[in-house]
Amino acid sequence: MAKGGNFGAEKYLLDSLNRVSRSQSAYALLYVAVSKLKPKNRHASFVKIIAKMFEDMVNAADGTVVVLSNGDFVILGRNIMPEKVEDAVGKLRLGLASDPLLNGDSDAEFTHLYDFPDDFAKVYQQIEALMTQGATTEDEDLRRPVDASEIDGVVAHLNNIDIAQIIKRQSAMRIEGANNFKTLFQEFFVAVKDLSRRYDRMIDLSGNKWLFLYLSQELDKKTLASFETADIVRWPQRIGLNLNLTTIYSPEFTAFEQKFLSKGHTLIAEVQLMDVVNNLNQYFEVRNLLHQKGHLVLLDGMSIETLHMLNVMRLQPDMVKFFWEPLTAHNTNNQDFKKFIAEFGVDNVILAKCSDAEALRFGMGYGLKNYQGPYIDTLEISLIKAQCPNGKGCTAIDCLKRRRLVAGQFREQCPQKEYLEKMLG
Repeated sequence: MAKGGNFGAEKYLLDSLNRVSRSQSAYALLYVAVSKLKPKNRHASFVKIIAKMFEDMVNAADGTVVVLSNGDFVILGRNIMPEKVEDAVGKLRLGLASDPLLNGDSDAEFTHLYDFPDDFAKVYQQIEALMTQGATTEDEDLRRPVDASEIDGVVAHLNNIDIAQIIKRQSAMRIEGANNFKTLFQEFFVAVKDLSRRYDRMIDLSGNKWLFLYLSQELDKKTLASFETADIVRWPQRIGLNLNLTTIYSPEFTAFEQKFLSKGHTLIAEVQLMDVVNNLNQYFEVRNLLHQKGHLVLLDGMSIETLHMLNVMRLQPDMVKFFWEPLTAHNTNNQDFKKFIAEFGVDNVILAKCSDAEALRFGMGYGLKNYQGPYIDTLEISLIKAQCPNGKGCTAIDCLKRRRLVAGQFREQCPQKEYLEKMLG
């Protein structure tokens, strides 16, 4: 991994993606995951051989090769043919048959072909994530957990920043069929990594479980209060918020409720599984209180593996959110999951963190209809851009970033802001 945050190759690639974005349909990007090979097969001489295998494809596609900081490389070009990709990989399998990635013993992919425009936002986010992950990897040995003596200073710092500037939102979508999308609700949240950048990136704000719990409770209040400065005219009918159970009793929640939920809007309170397990009596009290006010409770952070450890039916949430992980892709016939969906109701189950089409195929195999995650964002933006009068004037990634923000100068640059607030369905 490149040191010192020097991601020159990644920045060059992002610039290239931006340049071709206005004629996306003519381009494709092939990602070759050299870094996933066994160390002995990542020797410099082997990498040269690997690159040589794809040389004809580069020439045929009038392509550009970019070697990333983690050793992977990408080919950006026109009309990259899948059969040519498979031919090159087939030759490598003969020479590197002992590597699990190439002999079929690994769930990971050695190559992935991204087609534009459908995959444009996804690949852009993937390269950005690679840079973020690399920077995190460089710093992780130096970062330290926040200390008890510092936590009051962190909380005080929250008063000095406009939380609305770092609030993001993400749609949960209901998919009934091809191009039949409906916005289920929009979730509003503050990512801890964004907060860390505004404070001190060398301090791990979530490193101490109990101090982070206190911090998250204070952050809940600041987030609720910051909605006053959000630049949104038409709020979604259903508003999802990640909340600690104790936040429901706070004056900030009461004020938010009176201001934003008094006009027929419904709150979906997303409560974390561990918060519920550690405070069962309070959970039932909060759930009943929210139900009395016409709001809903969503149990967040579930996985298929937790079903046999927890009686979700006894908790009686209105909705449940399961997290997709690529490692669960093979788990296509889990009887516990099937039984739960049948009992709880397919309309009330959401598969979140969907990073690619494989997640949708997995969910649809179980009959699921509700999804959330980067791949869903990409699909949503493609539909929004198709409807927007200025849809061809903005890149998909700029549109995605602006739609996720609730305030700020970058959002202001959108010439059709009403489409940033448009709900599908």
